[in-house]
Amino acid sequence: MSAWEKNIRKVIPYVPGEQPKDKNIIKLNTNENPYDPSPRVMAKQLELEALRKYPDPAVSDLVNALADYHGVSNSQVFVGVGSDDVIAMSFMTFFHGDKPILFPDITYSFYDVWAELFGISYNQVAVDDNFELKLEDYYQPNGGIIFPNPNAPTSIAKPISFIEDVVKHNTDVVVIVDEAYVDFGCESALSLVDKYDNVLVVRTYSKSRSMAGLRIGYAIGNEKLIRYLNDVKYSFNSYTMNYPSIVLGVESLADEDYFRETIAKVMETRDWFTEEIRKIGFRCPDSSTNFVFVTHEKLQAKDIYEQAKANKIIVRYFAKPRIDNYLRITIGTREEMETFLTFLKKLVSNA
Repeated sequence: MSAWEKNIRKVIPYVPGEQPKDKNIIKLNTNENPYDPSPRVMAKQLELEALRKYPDPAVSDLVNALADYHGVSNSQVFVGVGSDDVIAMSFMTFFHGDKPILFPDITYSFYDVWAELFGISYNQVAVDDNFELKLEDYYQPNGGIIFPNPNAPTSIAKPISFIEDVVKHNTDVVVIVDEAYVDFGCESALSLVDKYDNVLVVRTYSKSRSMAGLRIGYAIGNEKLIRYLNDVKYSFNSYTMNYPSIVLGVESLADEDYFRETIAKVMETRDWFTEEIRKIGFRCPDSSTNFVFVTHEKLQAKDIYEQAKANKIIVRYFAKPRIDNYLRITIGTREEMETFLTFLKKLVSNA
């Protein structure tokens, strides 16, 4: 080991889903939306000369548009470079106490990475045998709570009554609800923001708005929470959001009809695909996301993953305790899912 390495912060990094270069692959591994962004986004003319200037550090146009869209004050909105940036900022801002923060043991695998990176004590709370969060587990003393709703990779949503119960039992810490997939059939916790001053709801453009490549995420919460978040942002990087993302993020919000149309198509395909794979021996929870979380009664998940990849279909396999025989399958277009279903039927029939 070189002498200078003793000063290096060493972490086990988050492993993102594979991004293949082959255009002919059916990509069902990173929960992107299979449909294009709104035609308004695609047609918007950018003033390219503006690229020579720094973008608005306050991201005012997008903040104001999001506030109008959700019916909140602009002082209740924080914008970042994808929801990952927003959540990372939130970890740095709100999880600074002496007690460990809480999040599920089967959940978004970036949470423990951030906790380790920022030196935050944490407890991973075990979900039950059906991958459900248990209320009583979140009654223990803690320094903050975060969980996705719906959860990932399990696809299971909890009702607003569950979330409010968690908040009521933890009014002395910040409770973050990660709503990356909320548009695909789950009730949002936004109604709790004005009721409780310790609730932060985080959203993203990456899933339902088909704009993962522009990296737009945001949070809505009490004005004081947002002010604290901005203090950390301006101490870390004032210019977090680039000019194209600001302009096109605003444009996306102006096309509600297209937004609802594409979500409906994803949900319809999801429900059809779920029904069809259950017929051939797969088990999965009812999904409230744009993916399904599946296991088979006879086939091993790793084998399915490897054989699918050999046939130019990529899904997500997690070599982790409790879920190492499950696959997370993003919902693509109906044509893509029909192709994958044909592959699965052949695989099952040859088992």
